[in-house]
Amino acid sequence: MTRRVLVARMDSVGDVLLAGPCVRAVAAGADHVTLLAGPRGRAAAELLPGVDEVLTWCAPWIDPEPPPLTAPSVGALLGRLRDLELDAALVLTSFHQSPLPLALLLRLAGVPWIGAICDDYPGSLLDLRHRVPGDPPEALRMLSLARAAGYDLPAGDDGRLRLKRPLPDVTALAGPPGYVVMHPGASVPARQPTAAWAAIVTRTVADAGHRVVVTGSEKELTKAAAGDWAVDLGGATSLPELAAVLGGARGVIAPNTGPAHLAAAVGTPVVSLFAPVVPAARWAPFGVRAALLGDQHAPCRNSRAKVCPVPGHPCLDSITPSQVLTALTELTSGGVS
Repeated sequence: MTRRVLVARMDSVGDVLLAGPCVRAVAAGADHVTLLAGPRGRAAAELLPGVDEVLTWCAPWIDPEPPPLTAPSVGALLGRLRDLELDAALVLTSFHQSPLPLALLLRLAGVPWIGAICDDYPGSLLDLRHRVPGDPPEALRMLSLARAAGYDLPAGDDGRLRLKRPLPDVTALAGPPGYVVMHPGASVPARQPTAAWAAIVTRTVADAGHRVVVTGSEKELTKAAAGDWAVDLGGATSLPELAAVLGGARGVIAPNTGPAHLAAAVGTPVVSLFAPVVPAARWAPFGVRAALLGDQHAPCRNSRAKVCPVPGHPCLDSITPSQVLTALTELTSGGVS
């Protein structure tokens, strides 16, 4: 098996976390694994078991706020790639992204073998052009590329999401384990409920006797959601600290966002508030007990919209607080799989 392998997943935290099983499969058959991540996903890359080194570069064809593509930027990346003396590379992408721009740069950097999931004609850019039938979960889709390249998970690895341990002690932030986490935010507005809705749900969960901790990077949103009923950790945690907070929770309530996958990676059940702008079959929390809420047949279905195109955000704000509480109760008592 090859000695030095690069695995690329160049978008957000959740995407990188879902690449974890693929990375571990490669690591089981390689001497050294470099993960090439974008700046939005670097913190998650540093948490993945099997990663020996993280290389960061912002890909203008992937980042949602892309920088200009410049010769100096590309030249610097090529130099760093050559210094790695790679034997092979796997380029991981979502179904709507092309692996070919990065494959071109890897070829220019002298990488002798490159594999990717690709529907487009790759010419000489790929040695392995892998195709995935159907609509599997994203983690399994990426793992299938590793297997097609000759790598597989070691014995005893169940293929779920994982993080490096230990995680930080966050007792001073969240209190002792046993609370419920409300994470109301997402990377784009179309995937998150309104602040008013989140506040009502937080109070409902607190009134039911749960100790609630609200997490997220948007302080105004977390403050509104927490109200006087919950601990507000808005903007107070690094990604490892957030993982530890989620790991201490009985359950997590979150939209389709990186922290939902982070909760899955620490094994905490998730009440998934899932806007159908992307398919839940691909992007719902993977490998953990979860309850999927939200109208999956709403008019925004599969639109990949960043801003909700339907007045009132009905796919999420139509979820009732009692539905959330019921799902949370079933998840934490063993009633939902």
